[in-house]
Amino acid sequence: MQRWDRTLVRRWGGRAVGLAMTGIGLYVVAPSLLSIFGSWPRLRDVQPWWFLVLVALEACSLASLWWLTRLALAPADQAVGVPLPRWGAVASAQLAGNAASKVVPGGPAAGGVVQARVLIQAGQPAPVVASTLAAVGLLTTAVLMLLPIITVPALIIGPPPARQLQLGLLVSLIIAVIIVGVGVTALTWTGFVVAAGRFSGHLGHLVKRTITADSVGASLVAQRDRIASAIAGRWWRAVFAAAANRMFDYAALVAALAAFGVHARPSEVLLAYVVAQALAIVPLTPGGLGFVESGLTALLVLIGISASTAAVGTLLYRLVSFWLPIPVGVLAWAGWRINLTRSE
Repeated sequence: MQRWDRTLVRRWGGRAVGLAMTGIGLYVVAPSLLSIFGSWPRLRDVQPWWFLVLVALEACSLASLWWLTRLALAPADQAVGVPLPRWGAVASAQLAGNAASKVVPGGPAAGGVVQARVLIQAGQPAPVVASTLAAVGLLTTAVLMLLPIITVPALIIGPPPARQLQLGLLVSLIIAVIIVGVGVTALTWTGFVVAAGRFSGHLGHLVKRTITADSVGASLVAQRDRIASAIAGRWWRAVFAAAANRMFDYAALVAALAAFGVHARPSEVLLAYVVAQALAIVPLTPGGLGFVESGLTALLVLIGISASTAAVGTLLYRLVSFWLPIPVGVLAWAGWRINLTRSE
């Protein structure tokens, strides 16, 4: 009986803890979620073509991620003679994994398992898939962490003359170009990475004495090497795809706010976007549900947008970036399973 109990605890204990944490997280953010969804009637004021713009921008963001995944798979696949997966397989894997990460407690881990399973069933070696997904995750996270550093000069200089949020669409293009330059430099110039790591280590040492410049520099180089080995020979395209993934998503937030005639500095909106994406990593709720909405709304209010407009703008953005991909991912998974069954 004791052995059976231990087996039961090992199998279901972690899941029970995860469900409990999710329940607590949703309880905490429930008031803010209800407030944001209470803005639903105001969506009737949005011109229909704005919805098409947001869907197109998010579709481009996802397509950039599919492209990045194929680029990361390419070098290893060529070495072992395994053909690249088709675009449909890569898209189905990412969409299904993305949907799982948004509805299952411990979302990112569950989403990664689903995505890896589809790619492996498509004929990719398991070690290659594991290293690819790790490299893609590291690269997209690195791009996200780079965004605040890039926007600091814009915040110091001050607002543009017009203060038009529509400039954010142009800002996303400019920042994407800067990210590509910085990214390729980091992938090809070890000294640059070491210097950046040591600088970060010195700052971290002020907060925590166990952090040293040498340790941070070495860790940063190791992570860089992991990414570089996965996309060797395709650095420019891979960094561009990672930058496009983030910038199209940011542009969707800009469009969601512009749909309500918001006037705000694009750089401030970008910082709010970065913080919101960081909140999405919080494992208490799948996809950061509730934490992203409340955090993004609060930050938008902080930069001068009215509370009601910030709430409905956040709602519109999350409808397209969070909720819409869930049924699309379920359909992608179902279509993949049907095709797999027919081919057997």
